[in-house]
Amino acid sequence: MLIDTHCHLHDREFFSKEQAEEMILRANKAEVGKIICIGTSHKDSLKAQEFADNHDDVYWTYGIHPESASKAPDLETPMFKSDKPVAIGEVGLDYHYEGYDRTAQIKLFEQMLQMASQNDLPVSFHVREAFSDFFAVVANFPKIRGVVHSFTDSKKTLRRILEETEFFVGVNGLATYSTLPMPPLDRILLETDAPFLTPVPFRGIINEPAHVSNIAQWLSTKLGLEFKIIEKETTKNAKLLFGI
Repeated sequence: MLIDTHCHLHDREFFSKEQAEEMILRANKAEVGKIICIGTSHKDSLKAQEFADNHDDVYWTYGIHPESASKAPDLETPMFKSDKPVAIGEVGLDYHYEGYDRTAQIKLFEQMLQMASQNDLPVSFHVREAFSDFFAVVANFPKIRGVVHSFTDSKKTLRRILEETEFFVGVNGLATYSTLPMPPLDRILLETDAPFLTPVPFRGIINEPAHVSNIAQWLSTKLGLEFKIIEKETTKNAKLLFGI
């Protein structure tokens, strides 16, 4: 069994209800047995929860994306009271676009990490062009577990993640058409980020959880390991982090 540890199948901006149902069936046929739907705002996270509640082996996370930092809700009270998500995310820092509010992003990130700590939950990190501040913030939360989703930085930064933290690193379709540095297998989680980052050979069409199988096959070739080893190790990593 494979696990898609990061997708947005619940988001009706990208997938109709019918499309989402068809994609779950295709994922199961491709031996993708579990799917995690990632929240990007308070409202979106509740939609992910509702979608997960109505599907076996679909899970959800609660997170507020850094791009929403300036309009984030008051986080003094818990955002979930009954069934907990499997993680907090996607949360972090994103300095890619002009006009970003660094102070607001760091404040929100710290609040989300505090929420993760209080609820003993792992974190799905979104970090883009902000790793200096990222390392400084997470250093204040030494017990935090997590995954750096869709890593797109340098070999030097990857080495810092591997040596200074115990975080996993998300590998998705982007790896199949770029020259990104590759973490060792014992630190890899597979993800699609569907509908984004469609892997080769499906570039140009919407991404979906079934394509985790294609990413695993690419990784098998890249690392010179049998597909079953990729499947076994990445699934073990995902279960270890998310408890699913």
